Amino acid sequence: MAETKGFTLWFTGLPCSGKTTVAEIVEKELRNRGLNVESLDGDEIRKHFSKGLGFSKEDRDTHILRMGFVSKLLSRNGVAVLSAFVSPYWDIRDQIRKDMDGFIEIFVKCPVEVCIERDVKGMYKKALAGEIKNFTGVSDPYEEPLNPELILETDKEDVEESAQKVLQMLESQGYIPASEASTGYTAEEEEKVKKRLKALGYI
Repeated sequence: MAETKGFTLWFTGLPCSGKTTVAEIVEKELRNRGLNVESLDGDEIRKHFSKGLGFSKEDRDTHILRMGFVSKLLSRNGVAVLSAFVSPYWDIRDQIRKDMDGFIEIFVKCPVEVCIERDVKGMYKKALAGEIKNFTGVSDPYEEPLNPELILETDKEDVEESAQKVLQMLESQGYIPASEASTGYTAEEEEKVKKRLKALGYI
């Protein structure tokens, strides 16, 4: 595994906005670069960590705070964590941010009309018919991030573009090394260049 400082990519947005899809592409690329990666997805995680919790605000807050704690434990041990949760409430996301280093909030922005069109499970349809209570974007609010590190507009860009934006941000902020495609050098060549520049006093 490549040496890396841990961080948490916190993907937040409406249901069906594209959080998990983008996170999966980013995860694959980070693994290809040799990073230690763990992905936490809302639907799967609930089965194991939050069984018995419903969708009231109190239960949602409990679930998201648990996921924030798990993300913190992993990232402080050098893991690149990809957490994809609706996490609709600003105060809880801010609480998680304050409790860990390397928290990167990514707002997956998408109009609710587009999310409804993408909804193959028919959750929005059921929520609009009153069959699902406390559904974010219909009967429950979504509070948009105030100052996210990155905004992805998934109704205007394809998932590959969104994923590249995430990777470029991680590179520019020093969380991950630039890919060979970005530098034009192999990892071995890049190390030789660094040593030469250091010997010449440039770095």
